[in-house]
Amino acid sequence: MQGFGICHLSVVPMREEASDKSEMTSQILYGELLTVLNKTEKWCRVKLEEDGYEGWISTHQFTPISKEDFITYQGKTKQYNCDLVEYVWNSDKILLPISLGASIHNASLLNHSFDGNFSDPIFRKENLLLTAQSYLNAPYLWGGKTPFGIDCSGFVQMVYRMNNIVLPRDASDQSLEGEVLSFIEETEPGDLAFFDNAEGQIIHVGIVMPDNYIIHAHGQVRIDRLDQSGIYNVDTNQHSHQLRLLKKMA
Repeated sequence: MQGFGICHLSVVPMREEASDKSEMTSQILYGELLTVLNKTEKWCRVKLEEDGYEGWISTHQFTPISKEDFITYQGKTKQYNCDLVEYVWNSDKILLPISLGASIHNASLLNHSFDGNFSDPIFRKENLLLTAQSYLNAPYLWGGKTPFGIDCSGFVQMVYRMNNIVLPRDASDQSLEGEVLSFIEETEPGDLAFFDNAEGQIIHVGIVMPDNYIIHAHGQVRIDRLDQSGIYNVDTNQHSHQLRLLKKMA
C-alpha cells in the first residue's frame, strides 16, 4: 500500500537493495519528501518527491505523513539551508544538525524551527558557482549528496537544486537535459560538461567556470582546467576525463 513520508534526520543512506550491506546509491537529506512504494518489516522502497529517484531505506529513518500533507508541502516554495552545517530544533529545544542543501521549507511539517540562511527562491545563473564553491574540498563519496561526502552527479544536482532547478540524480540522465553546445567558447559559467569512457557511456559531470576551468567531484570537489579533450588535472599534469558533451541547463 502506498504511503508518504519526510526525512527527519540530517542524512539517510539510500541503498540498491533492502540490506545494510547493500551499495549506497544516493542519500536523502533532512526535509525531503518521499513516497513509499513497497514495505517489508525493516525496509521501505521509496521514491523521492523532487527527482523521482528510487531506493531502499530503513523504516526507522523517515516519518510517515498523510497524503494531504504531502500534497500541501509538495507545492511550497523551495528553500534550502545555505550554510555548511546548521540546526533545526523542536519544541523541547533539542537541536538536530542539518547539512548544506537540507530542505528547510518542510521543517514546519516536523514541528521544527529554523532561523539560519536559506537559498534565494529566484533562479539567478550567477549564483550557481557561488553555491558550487561551497562544496569545494568535499571528499568524493559514491552516492553522497553532502559536503562531508559527495559524488560528481550528486554535486551537480545539489548545486542546481539549491538554485531551484531540479536535475536527475545520475550523470547519464542529466546529460539528456538541456541544450547542446558545440564548443567550450559557447559556454557560460554554470553550464555543464559531461565525460564518457571508452565504451561511450557518460560517467562524469562537472560545472563550467570562467577562463576554461571546471569544478567537479574527483577524489574531492576540486577545480581543474577544461579543454576540448577533457579535464586536465592541475596536480598530475595530465587529462583525467574525456569530454563528450557540453550543455546549457538554464
